[in-house]
Amino acid sequence: MKTEDLVTMLATGLEAVDSKHAPIRQMGALGAAGACSVAFVALALGVNPRLAAAVIAPDFWLREAFCASLALLGFALALRLARPGMALGILPAGMTLIVLGMWIVASASLGSLAPEARSRAVFGATAAVCPWLIAVTAAPLLLALLWMLRGLAPTRLRLSGAIAGFAAGAMGAFAYTLHCPELAPAFVAVWYVLGMLIPAAAGALLAPRLLRW
Repeated sequence: MKTEDLVTMLATGLEAVDSKHAPIRQMGALGAAGACSVAFVALALGVNPRLAAAVIAPDFWLREAFCASLALLGFALALRLARPGMALGILPAGMTLIVLGMWIVASASLGSLAPEARSRAVFGATAAVCPWLIAVTAAPLLLALLWMLRGLAPTRLRLSGAIAGFAAGAMGAFAYTLHCPELAPAFVAVWYVLGMLIPAAAGALLAPRLLRW
C-alpha cells in the first residue's frame, strides 16, 4: 500500500472533536465535588446556628472575600500551569498580596485589643480542629482539580499540584464558613491559611503520580 493511500484511508470518516465537551465535563466534576464539600459541612458538621446574625458583621464578609478571592485566583493559576508556555501573569503576586493583606488586617486588629483578649482572637475555640476540617472539606475538590489537570498538559507537576491543592483548600475553606463560628481576622489569617496549605502539600505529593503524562 502506498503512503498516500494509507493516509487517505486513515483520514476517512474522521469527525471534528467537540472542544466544548471536555471543559463542560470538567466543570461538572468540579461542581459535583463542591456539592459534596457543602454537603459534608451541612450534614456532618452542621450549619452555624448563628450564621444569620453573623452576616451583619464586617469580619464575616472579610472572611468570605478572603476565601473566595484565593479560590478564584488559585483556580485560574492552576489552569495556566496546566497549559505549557502560558504566562502566569499577576496571579501569584495577587494571591500573595491577599494573604499579606489579611495578615496586616489581623495585626492591626490584634493591636486594638487588650492583651488578655489577643489570645482568644488568635485561637478562638476551634483552632485545634479548624485546619483539619478545612482539609477534609477540600478533599473532593482536590481530587476534582487534579483530575481536571490530568486532562490538560501540566509540565511543572509538583507546582501544579500544590496550586491545585491550595485552590481546593480555599474552596473548602469557603464551604467551611457555613459551619465555622470564628470571625476574627487573626484566626482566619493563621488557621484558615494553614487549612489551605494542608491540601496544597497533599497536591504537591500526589501530582507526580497523578499528573504524569
